Amino acid sequence: MSSKPWLAQYQNGVPENTDIEWYKSLTELFESSVKKYADLPAFYNMGTTITYQELDVLVTQFASYLQNSLGVSKGDRVAIMSPNLLQYPVTLFGVLKAGATVVNVNPLYTARELEHQMKDSGAKTIVIVENFARTLEEVI
Repeated sequence: MSSKPWLAQYQNGVPENTDIEWYKSLTELFESSVKKYADLPAFYNMGTTITYQELDVLVTQFASYLQNSLGVSKGDRVAIMSPNLLQYPVTLFGVLKAGATVVNVNPLYTARELEHQMKDSGAKTIVIVENFARTLEEVI
């Protein structure tokens, strides 16, 4: 048996390895994907599908909100405390498009764990799903 059993699931033509120098950043990869696959589904979750083009619009709007309403600047760290919902890729790519750094936070963290990660990462902004706001409230 192969030490990489997932390779058996790859479609024909999908390479085993990727050239990591192909794109300068995740933002460049995202923008390239939007151009190439604009009308195709990017994500499907809980009965809702969004195309790459729809995703790009949401990402751009969120990046603008971060910069213009919250004052997030290039290099700032923005924590994301979210399960795998459609909001997550919008937030992730929005933070990157705004020039900030993503700090992923496990939504199941206790208040003590969240406080430690926020201090350790230097994140001053957090995007959080309402279900987990109680944990953040304990930290604040």
